[in-house]
Amino acid sequence: MAWAEAIHTAGEPRTITMHNLNTGEKLEALYWDRGAYVPDALDAVNKLMRDHRTGAQYPIDPKLLDLLVTLHARTEATVCYELICGYRAPETNAAMHRKSRQVASNSLHIQGMAADVRIGGQPLATLQKAALALRGGGVGLYPRSDFVHLDVGPVRQWKGS
Repeated sequence: MAWAEAIHTAGEPRTITMHNLNTGEKLEALYWDRGAYVPDALDAVNKLMRDHRTGAQYPIDPKLLDLLVTLHARTEATVCYELICGYRAPETNAAMHRKSRQVASNSLHIQGMAADVRIGGQPLATLQKAALALRGGGVGLYPRSDFVHLDVGPVRQWKGS
C-alpha cells in the first residue's frame, strides 16, 4: 500500500476530525505525533466510533485512521467526516445481517477496521474514486443510503444500495 508508506515516512502530525451522526458527538484528535500514535486520542476515537446501539467500544485500527486522513487530504475536503457507522458489536452486526444481506456476516466493522462515512458537500462518487485510487482496502458505494464504506482489509470494491 503505497499510501501507507507515504504517510508513515512523512512523520507529520496527523489529526482526525469526525462527527458521529448517531450520537451528535464531534471529535478533533491529534492521534499521531512525534513518530507515535497518541493513546489518549486513540481512546477518544474508540469512544466516538463505538457501537451506538449497544455502547460497546473496540480498538479502532489506526491504519483506518491513516486511510481516512489520507483520503480527506486527497479530496481536498474542508469539512470533517460524517460517521454513519464505525465499530459494530457482533450481536449488532448479526441483527443487521438478518435484516439485510448487504451487511456481511463477518464484517470488518466487528474488528474495528471499517467505517461508513461521507463528507458534507463532497459527492460520494468523488470520495469513492479517490478511495479506490489509494488501494487501501475495501470500498463500497451506497448511493441510496448516502455513504461510502471504507476498510483496511483486502483491496476490493462493490456497490450497494
